[in-house]
Amino acid sequence: MKDLEFPLFKTKIEDSPKFDLTLAEDRKKYFELKAGDEIERLRKYLKDKTFIAYLLGKKNSGKGTYAKMLKEVVDKDRIEHFSIGDMIRDIDKELQDPAKKEELLNFLKKNYRGFMSLEEIVSSLESRSTSKLLPSELILSLAKREIAKRGKKALFIDGFPRELDQVSYSLFFRDLIEYRDDPDILVLIDVPENVIDERIKYRRICPLCQTSRNLKLLPTKEVEYEKGEYFLKCDNPECSGPRLVQKEGDELGIGPIKERLDKDEYLIKQAFSLYGIPKVLLRNSVPADKAEEFLDGYEITPEYVYSGEGKDIKVEEKPWQVGDDNGIPSYSLMPPPVVVFLIKQLVEQLKI
Repeated sequence: MKDLEFPLFKTKIEDSPKFDLTLAEDRKKYFELKAGDEIERLRKYLKDKTFIAYLLGKKNSGKGTYAKMLKEVVDKDRIEHFSIGDMIRDIDKELQDPAKKEELLNFLKKNYRGFMSLEEIVSSLESRSTSKLLPSELILSLAKREIAKRGKKALFIDGFPRELDQVSYSLFFRDLIEYRDDPDILVLIDVPENVIDERIKYRRICPLCQTSRNLKLLPTKEVEYEKGEYFLKCDNPECSGPRLVQKEGDELGIGPIKERLDKDEYLIKQAFSLYGIPKVLLRNSVPADKAEEFLDGYEITPEYVYSGEGKDIKVEEKPWQVGDDNGIPSYSLMPPPVVVFLIKQLVEQLKI
């Protein structure tokens, strides 16, 4: 990220066995090797304590992936992740059901405080577009409702704060929702825009089962060639195996969301400068000239390159190199090494 320094972190272990980080069993062994002591300390902490972490990163930066992987590794029963965006989409569905709508309105009557009337709030919910953000006071009330559903667990909240005024709200989030007196932590994620751009441009979707893969970064087992172009075929065993297709607009990469990304970056920079709240700083890339010192080779995101036609198609793998936001040649990381550093920083910030 321009004008903002996220620390490099070292996960390299000399003579480490090679793990396939796409396989659950290998990931389990990998995390035990790289962060076994810290994982055990977190597990003990979570037996009778919890925390709230706010995930702050650009769109498609991997916030949900990291939180869900942490849950998989540490304690799936004591950690919850929820997205503000998913919460709002669920609210949209509730408004279509008269009984659920009444329950929602009753909740807001008791818990919402803000400058818009309840009638205006309902109208805003029913007629909103994805480009129109809801009032911060409403987001807080709805988040309180969502948190109450989750019980006494460690929470990773994805998508809050979303506006500059909510950065200040987040500092007092626990008091405002009158929920619980937990430690709270900001988790800031730095991902080069070139990484986000290529994730979008090369994303492919199955038209039947909606399985999502990536022509460049996450291919399926079967590849086809036609008229100078390579195609992935769906390998979901419950699907009939059609060609994966590019969603309309994906060929434009980050173009349509550039304004959103710029706003996210500004928000992250503002949160970075806040005092009084612990921060976890995660980066998804490492300068290419430092990768050998800091990483094991299998921790670098591979790029897949195709050659040949018909039955002679070859798929070769090499480290995926991109320019970071400062133009420095860098390697993008697989999610597990980022989660290793997330675990280590959580242990440090929670003082366990």
